[in-house]
Amino acid sequence: MMMDAFVKRLNSSSAQKSPRPDNKQGVLNEPPTKRAKKQEVYDSNEDSDDALRPNSPSLKPLPSVQRINTATSGVDDETPQNSETEGDPPRRTAIESSLPDVKSGKEALEEYEKFKASQGDDDATSAASRLDSRKWVKGKTSLYVDAFNLALNTVLDEESHLFDEKEIHIFDQWKRLSYEAQFLYVRLFLRKAATWHRIARLRYHDDIQDTEAAVGELQRTRDLPAGSSSSQPASESTVPTLGSLAQDQRVFYESFTFADMSEQFITSVEEAVGLLSLDEVKALAKEAKVQGKNKAEIAKSICRMSSRQTGLFSVGLRRSSTAGSVDSPDPGTPEADSPGPGLGEDSNRRRHFLEKILAMTGPCVRLSLPVFRLFERVHLVFYRSTEWTEKSLTTIILAKISKRNFPKYIVSRSANIFASRAQLLEFETAMRTEYAIDNILEFNGPVTEAGFRKIIDTFEEIYPRWKALLKEEQEKEERVYESGEGAYLRRLNPAHSYTRIVHKAAYVFGRLKEHQREHALLTELLDQRLFHLARRGAWYQRKALLEEHYMHALEPVPTYKDAELQKKHWKRIAATTCETALEDRDCHLIYHYDIQKRLVKLEKQLKIPKRLQHDFGHVRLQKPEEHFVEGIQVKKDDIGGKKGRAVSTKTIWMDEAEDGGECSVEAMCLSWYRTQGWKGYHAEGGIMRTLFAYLFFDILFLYIPNVFQTAYQTCPLDLHTDAFYPTRASEINHRLVEIANGGAVRLIEEVDRRERENRTCVVGLSWDYELKDLLELAGCFDGAALAAVCKVMAQEYGQRGGGIPDLILWRTEPNKEVMFAEAKSANDRLSDTQRLWIHVLTGAGVKVALCNAVAKEIRET
Repeated sequence: MMMDAFVKRLNSSSAQKSPRPDNKQGVLNEPPTKRAKKQEVYDSNEDSDDALRPNSPSLKPLPSVQRINTATSGVDDETPQNSETEGDPPRRTAIESSLPDVKSGKEALEEYEKFKASQGDDDATSAASRLDSRKWVKGKTSLYVDAFNLALNTVLDEESHLFDEKEIHIFDQWKRLSYEAQFLYVRLFLRKAATWHRIARLRYHDDIQDTEAAVGELQRTRDLPAGSSSSQPASESTVPTLGSLAQDQRVFYESFTFADMSEQFITSVEEAVGLLSLDEVKALAKEAKVQGKNKAEIAKSICRMSSRQTGLFSVGLRRSSTAGSVDSPDPGTPEADSPGPGLGEDSNRRRHFLEKILAMTGPCVRLSLPVFRLFERVHLVFYRSTEWTEKSLTTIILAKISKRNFPKYIVSRSANIFASRAQLLEFETAMRTEYAIDNILEFNGPVTEAGFRKIIDTFEEIYPRWKALLKEEQEKEERVYESGEGAYLRRLNPAHSYTRIVHKAAYVFGRLKEHQREHALLTELLDQRLFHLARRGAWYQRKALLEEHYMHALEPVPTYKDAELQKKHWKRIAATTCETALEDRDCHLIYHYDIQKRLVKLEKQLKIPKRLQHDFGHVRLQKPEEHFVEGIQVKKDDIGGKKGRAVSTKTIWMDEAEDGGECSVEAMCLSWYRTQGWKGYHAEGGIMRTLFAYLFFDILFLYIPNVFQTAYQTCPLDLHTDAFYPTRASEINHRLVEIANGGAVRLIEEVDRRERENRTCVVGLSWDYELKDLLELAGCFDGAALAAVCKVMAQEYGQRGGGIPDLILWRTEPNKEVMFAEAKSANDRLSDTQRLWIHVLTGAGVKVALCNAVAKEIRET
């Protein structure tokens, strides 16, 4: 099968070592960047595929992280092919995070070109065979088309039952397209949106000799077989109708096109004006005698002038929000959300401006939305993930052609993750509904009362289905799944999205002061142990708060007539909730401190006898030490933001202890600590991720079904999710005991002896650290403290990979000691994630310091 070739393991003996970067003064030159995390409701921790994985357009973007919609940041029509625009560091998808770092954009294509061989064109060759032989032909095959076809062929080979007769026919028609038409489709498919593109500005001349012919081939109408499109199987009758929040047009009629023609579908000035450049809009505004401060305002003025009805400037589908987009129906099908009356009824002025705009743009092309969504569904099935990007599409191939060594593990790709087409479609709809709710709460400004009620209405619709799916999944967990098998698969169950919708509904009930409903929902969320386990700590916190402050008035106990007795009764319940949370194996360590504080407070208020009160003195947090380092600060007058960004707040200092050159505040503080007898790195958590990879190497690559779907992964797919820890709880806890008992040094030595020569690609593991330093650092750690840090990383690797203090320091004299230091200049403030790590470290008994850089002299240059 196609997948057999796809997952074929590299021969480790033939792989080459990657060159070792220079590492001056023991400091890593390129520490990982800090990642900003958006505050989530209830201050909960997201456990989705991306959690802090750096970015991506997605079928459903990830909720807790600020969405960086690369779907809107792609190259525009005037950008030459293969060029890449620079933006914020991207959030990585699940598949990207599990594969080794590879070059992207132009660099990726250059690397790909090195493996091409001009050995004639063989139409019989497939994407998989070209991967194995590394034979490509310029203008006949490409990285993007091969990756796209690899995903499609793999899904059709293994899971064709998820698609109906008409959809299979569309896939067959796709295979009949010429290379140039396929290349153009794939490049547009990976661009910023399924929106209109001006054909004259599609610059893919290296791969497409005749762009107009390729466009014409995509826009040609093709007939579909007479069989019915089974978009609504009988088994879907139990699926809730999710209303306007999750509209999903997936019905094909008598014919289809791969792309739409602007002459047929652009019928409004509002849609057409969005295709113009700023200079063209200004020219049009001059003729129309309207003004505006920017392109958006000018466009609005033109629309108002040409028609009494104003609308959206451009109508198109963003990958992250296919719900609510204008459909591109089949010929003969009324178009959804059409702009109103036909042109024949419009005023001459409106027709005049529309024709003028279309004359300026020339013919345009847009991918047909039903087919676009069909291919989105193919990628959802292929990646086993709700998100993917252009980099996801190419990373697998680039990982395969790179000469690297990968860990040994069992590749397992089940073909029955979606038992039926109905389940796939329900999951897709649930996912879009989840996104729509996120859009109301987080990305459209202040939420109105109507917005809150819309969320509640959606919750009421999905609630019965959620309960039914919980019951079904619990039965599977008890009777079908082997130990741990279901944890990752459940992320592709509609109930995963429904659970998060219920979570959001609880938040909305709280905002609406309906605390009784909120408390009931939190209780139901905690009663299930299948979905979103990483949120349990936040649910416990909120539930205890409601019981302490609100429930006495909302649910009075008839036994108590006095109001104070009612309060006391509910405070006892709140204390019990806190105790339950601390005993819950799925309540993550990061929540324990706040829950312990609440429990101690409640016991004092209840006047529990001292001997019966909980004593958490052994984990009482110590405040970070304050260190002050004086240095010479350098100020440059001509420093500006790159590519139009805001001016950087990073300060520049003189490294007096080393060579006197310019350096960062972290490097200056590290040099000062070295003068105090410390050894260390400015690693921002990099060395801790390396230690984690050493200590949990075998557990990372333990056989778990479905988490290793290619032979080129550096970690299991579930590492960055809340499924990683509970699936391997027994093995992880056993390893934590080993570490607490002083076994870290032995574990590191064993892995290093086995893997260093091959420089095996493992997530987080940098072979640039000297073994001597790693062993010395592990030996200086208190075993229990190192185990506590590793437990947090095992529970929340994706969320807590960042935020570890900048500097890690250790010394062997006068005593073995480890200290973390966060270097701060006058402009810096601690982030929430940094504060959390300081709590974790101090709670584990590790010394933490805030190193304040003070300018004793300022030099201006």
